[in-house]
Amino acid sequence: MNSEMTTLPNGLRIITSPRPQTETVSLGVWVKTGAAYERKEVNGISHFLEHMAFKGTKKRTALQISEEIEDRGGQSNAYTSREFTAFYAKMLKDDAETAVDVLADTLQNSTFPEDELVKEREVVVQEIKQTIDTPDDIIFDYFQETAFPNQAVGRSILGPKDVVRSFTRDTLNNYMKTNYAAENMVACAVGNIDHEQFVEMIKNRMSNVQPHTDFSIEKQEYIGGQFCEQRDIEQAHVAIGFKGCKYETDLYYPTILLSTLFGGGMSSRLFQEIREKRGLVYTVYSFTASHTQDGLFGIYAGTGSKDVKELIPVIADEIKKICDTKVNEKELQRAKTQLKASMLMSLESSSATSEILARQQLIFNRIIPIKEMVERIDNTTLDDIQKTAQTIFSSNPTYTLLGAIGEHASYDELKNMLKR
Repeated sequence: MNSEMTTLPNGLRIITSPRPQTETVSLGVWVKTGAAYERKEVNGISHFLEHMAFKGTKKRTALQISEEIEDRGGQSNAYTSREFTAFYAKMLKDDAETAVDVLADTLQNSTFPEDELVKEREVVVQEIKQTIDTPDDIIFDYFQETAFPNQAVGRSILGPKDVVRSFTRDTLNNYMKTNYAAENMVACAVGNIDHEQFVEMIKNRMSNVQPHTDFSIEKQEYIGGQFCEQRDIEQAHVAIGFKGCKYETDLYYPTILLSTLFGGGMSSRLFQEIREKRGLVYTVYSFTASHTQDGLFGIYAGTGSKDVKELIPVIADEIKKICDTKVNEKELQRAKTQLKASMLMSLESSSATSEILARQQLIFNRIIPIKEMVERIDNTTLDDIQKTAQTIFSSNPTYTLLGAIGEHASYDELKNMLKR
C-alpha cells in the first residue's frame, strides 16, 4: 500500500496511492466530523449537509453536478457516520480532474437554495421514517443511544424529524464554518494518477479552505443500560453490548480478533452454538465499533418470540466460557487468517483503499503500513484474547430488544447470568 502525502499551507493533507496498471481513479475528500460532533439542537446536521451539498453551487445546478460525473461514466456519492463525512467519486483515469472540480465546488460553493432545502428536509424525514420502520436497522440506533445515553456519539446520525425540519441555510453555513476546516480534511486518490498532478488539482481548488476552527468533540463515555420496544412483527431483534475500545489502544486488534472468533462467521462460537446446534436464530454475530475516545462491543441476534427466553442464557453462557477458558490455538489462528484476509482483500478495491488511507490519516495522523497491521494481528496471543474478553465482558451490559420480544430475561437477570 504505497502512498505519498503532501500538506498544503492551509493544513489540507493530500494522499495518493498509485495503481498505474488500472484504468480508473477513486478519489474524494474525507472530513473528520459527524454526529459525534453535533450539539443536540442540530443533531442530524452533518448528514443533512451531505445531502444539500449536491443541490447546487454558484456555478452548477444539482442536475449539472450529477451530469458532469455521469456523462463521463463516473460514479459519485457521499456518506455520514458518527465521526466522518465523505464526498467521493470513481472515474476513468482521464476524467479525475472533472471529479475533483465537482467535489471541490460542492464542498466550498454550495448555495443551499431555499426550494431545495424545503424538499430535502422532507426527503430526509422519509429516510428517518424508513429507518424506524426497519427493525434490524433502527435497533442499532437504539443500541448506540442506550450504550452512550445523553451523548453526541449516542445520537442518531439522521437526527430527529423535528430537528431536521428546523434546519435553515444559516444552520448549514454555520456548521460548515465551524467544522469544515482544512486541518480537519484529507483529500485522497487511489488508482492511475500522478501524485503531483493530484496535488495541483486540489491546490488550485481548495487552497482557500479555512485552515482552522475551534470546534471540539463531546466527551464519550460508555454507560450501558436497557431499552425494550414491543412491536407487532414476526421477529424479535436482540442486541447485547459492552464497553469496547477506542481506535488508539493496544486492545484494538485483540478486540477485533475476539469478535471474529466469537461471532464473526459461520465457524464462530455464537453461530455454531446458537444457530447450528440449537436452531434458535437465522442471524447471529458479534461486532466492534471503535470511536475516538471509547468503543462498543456488540452481539446481535434475530429470533422468534418464543425463542428469546432461551437465547439470552445461551449468549450469556458463551460469554462466560470465553472469559473462563482460553480459546484454542486453532480458533485464534483461524480468526487471524480471516482478519488478515479481509483486510488484504479490501485493499484490492481502490475505493476501499482510498477510504482506509484517509481515515487512518484523520484518526492516527499517519498511514499504518500493512506489515505493521499484520504483525499486530500475528502477535496477539491466547492470553491477550482471554484478558480482552474478561475486560470487555466485565463492563455494564447494554441490553436492547425490539419487536416480538415475548417473554425474556430482565436487565437484572441478564446481569446475574453474566456473573462469573
